[in-house]
Amino acid sequence: MANVKQKILIVEDDLDVAEMVTAYFRAQGYEVTTVNWGEDGVRACQAKHPDLAILDIRLPDIDGYEVARRLRRDRRTAHVPIIFLTEKRERADKLQGLELGADDYITKPFDIQELRLRVRNALQRISQGSLTNPVSGLPEGALVDERLAAAIKNDGLSLLLVSLENLDAFRETYGFVASDDVLRAFSVMIQNTMGEIGGKDDFLGHLGAAEFVLVMQSANLPALQERLRSRLTQSLDYFYPIKDRERASQRPDRLGVKMSEMPSAKGRFASVDKLKMELLRLKR
Repeated sequence: MANVKQKILIVEDDLDVAEMVTAYFRAQGYEVTTVNWGEDGVRACQAKHPDLAILDIRLPDIDGYEVARRLRRDRRTAHVPIIFLTEKRERADKLQGLELGADDYITKPFDIQELRLRVRNALQRISQGSLTNPVSGLPEGALVDERLAAAIKNDGLSLLLVSLENLDAFRETYGFVASDDVLRAFSVMIQNTMGEIGGKDDFLGHLGAAEFVLVMQSANLPALQERLRSRLTQSLDYFYPIKDRERASQRPDRLGVKMSEMPSAKGRFASVDKLKMELLRLKR
């Protein structure tokens, strides 16, 4: 249970889901405001000053993306962490949400315990001023932005985006504890590989929940990318229970690795946000 009455805003037009989530978080000790329309969500956020907002993407008037845009543009609400609710089949929702500055996302139908943990993690990051991902321990947020800004300004730096594909599908089958184990293992393998090939000033952080961004000396990029691709790809089957491995290897939504490189970013982008959007676009 929360130690203080932290405030949560829920914007959800499915009345059954809204009622369930509201009752659950109130029972956990949070102060909860619930609305069913996007416009009402914007107004409630401006008036109530919540510590966190949970936004459904599909709303009857403006969608959750537009709600997020308006919140991010308003200095009164720009700092509010946002967790998007997305439909299972709509992978593009995640990418668009990340581009808008969402702190996390969760797919429907969702595990209420997973939602609780993701709310807790987001609130802890804000209250503690943490700049590290609570699962992997890697830098995120402002620390990543600082390194990306350096890549825009300096020669000799390359970027590599390493994406862990289909983690949502894995989580839906095996649970959020198992999916977090996968994320942690990936972060360790990437760090170990960078230790073998990279330089002491090379950087690894989170661009999204399952996206890692590497900023490195350009000379290290080819060898590092080749070894990472081999090591990460070979590890994938071992995350599945033995009884499921053969079947999982045939599934179109099995865990996967995708890499997108940017040999140079110097002078190409007017802002860090533009650079991040381009990296996510390359992933598609």
